[in-house]
Amino acid sequence: MIRADLPLELVRVVERAAIAAARTMGQGDRKYADQVAVEAMRKEMETVDMDGTIVIGEGERDEAPMLFIGEKVGRGGPPVDIAVDPLEGTNLCATGSPNAITVVAGADQGGLLNAPDIYMEKLVVGPTSKGKVDLNAPVEDNLKTIAQALDRQVNDLVVIVLDRPRHERLIADIRKAGARIRLITDGDLSAGIAAAVVGTGVHAVMGTGGAPEGVLTAAAMLCLNGEIQARLVLTKPADLERLRKMGIHDTDRVYRTEDLAPGKNVVFAATGVTDGSLLKGVRFFGDGIRTLSLVMTTVPHQVRFIDTIHATNDPDVKIRF
Repeated sequence: MIRADLPLELVRVVERAAIAAARTMGQGDRKYADQVAVEAMRKEMETVDMDGTIVIGEGERDEAPMLFIGEKVGRGGPPVDIAVDPLEGTNLCATGSPNAITVVAGADQGGLLNAPDIYMEKLVVGPTSKGKVDLNAPVEDNLKTIAQALDRQVNDLVVIVLDRPRHERLIADIRKAGARIRLITDGDLSAGIAAAVVGTGVHAVMGTGGAPEGVLTAAAMLCLNGEIQARLVLTKPADLERLRKMGIHDTDRVYRTEDLAPGKNVVFAATGVTDGSLLKGVRFFGDGIRTLSLVMTTVPHQVRFIDTIHATNDPDVKIRF
């Protein structure tokens, strides 16, 4: 059973990772930005009262010295499965572009799919379109369905797509249907969150991205009452062998939100690194640091925005709002 104070504890974790990453913003070194975020997240996670196991992390143990899949984190307590993206949008942080965030999700044991680090075809929509779209349907049909659910015209819709050569056909289909497109260089997880929040001006996310990010998106969708549908995409023979070792044999299966995040008790926390559509980035000032975080839970069903000032220990500190 997840402790009642775990959501706020995980906020500390994403805040520390965001602050560390933000100090590298615009320096042009995406690997270093990711490294410092991982180190800060790992260090802070050791102060959390939980018996955590990383199920979505930085990769296999041989590839990742910290936050690797299967790593134990926390200083003891109730068992919790943990999914992390220490810096979603490493390129965004390195270039100072919008929407870089740090992310952690937690659930009871077995509550988050241990997804392989391969590609995944995704369709993400908000609560109004939930249960009405179909990953197997033509793009035009899904856009008409979303428009009808929202009582709009298709040409009113905005669809986010990663700007990749593999999406050339998808982009052409969306344009042919008449919807508008927002191409992004990175960050399909933050894009998925935006699609599930009313007022962001985003109505769907389509295209192929990382499977681990798909699981994190599912955790967010559970909290936001949105929906993700996804299917694993094999790009090389080694992918199939890896899936078989993980016990996955049906490569055509469409995973829904509850398949990717089957837990009843799910926590999702994120902090902005650079300014974005939902979260402001980290701001440094003379007497401290200011962060804006999002923390969501399914039990109880809550969505909180936490604006934090991390003040210095100077006795003459001045707090500014």
